[in-house]
This record gives sequence, structure tokens and C-alpha cells, in this order.
Amino acid sequence: MSQIPADLRYTKSHEWLRTLPDGSVEIGITDHAQQSLGDLVFVEVPEAGRRLATGDACAVVESVKAASDVYSPVAGEVTAGNPQLTSQPDLINRDPYGEGWILRLKPSGSGGAAETLDAAAYEAAIAAGG
Repeated sequence: MSQIPADLRYTKSHEWLRTLPDGSVEIGITDHAQQSLGDLVFVEVPEAGRRLATGDACAVVESVKAASDVYSPVAGEVTAGNPQLTSQPDLINRDPYGEGWILRLKPSGSGGAAETLDAAAYEAAIAAGG
């Protein structure tokens, strides 16, 4: 069974987001997503300063099985990509909700957020085959 922390928001495309104390947002892929992909061998993170619209592909995660895009659940400007993932892509496998974060961004006031789910709704979506 996948871990689904109650304090995060989720997307149907298996990203999680956490609002940080300064109002910025941290984004990664869920435990369910990393389990589905298997052992990650490469992660491409976005560079600081990149502007994203809601739903933009913003990162790529590759495993021995497949490559998958990561989509931004909110519009904004990237403030950081996780530099540790360049040399340690398996951080996502080991700690998807902690050290395995992929990017941080400052949300823009003009861009809407994707529909996000709470933990219970995300768990139900997975159970339904989502």
C-alpha cells in the first residue's frame, strides 16, 4: 500500500504539493507513482527562473521501465530544482515526500491551480484505477 500523507494535496497525475511557510510550493511525485515506475535512474529538474503554467510538463523522471513527465499543479516561477536528484535520482524512491522533492516554485497570482485532491480522495482515485 502506498503512503499518502494527510497534510499534502495531490493531483490525478500523481504529483503532490506542499505549501511552505513562505507561501512557495514544493512539488514531487507520489509514493504510488515512484512504485509504479520502479527504480529511478535519471531525473531532469527545472532550472530556477522558469515560468510554468498550470499543467505544464516541468520535469522528467526515468526508470529502467519507463520515462514519465511531471506536471506542475500550479502556475508560477520555479525557485529551485532539487540538485541532489542529479546524482541521486533514487532519493525519490527512498523518500518521495521528503528529500525526493523535485521542484519549488512561487505561485503566480494570475495562474489557477489544477484540481487537487486531499489524501482520502487521492487514495480513492488510486483504488479506482487512477
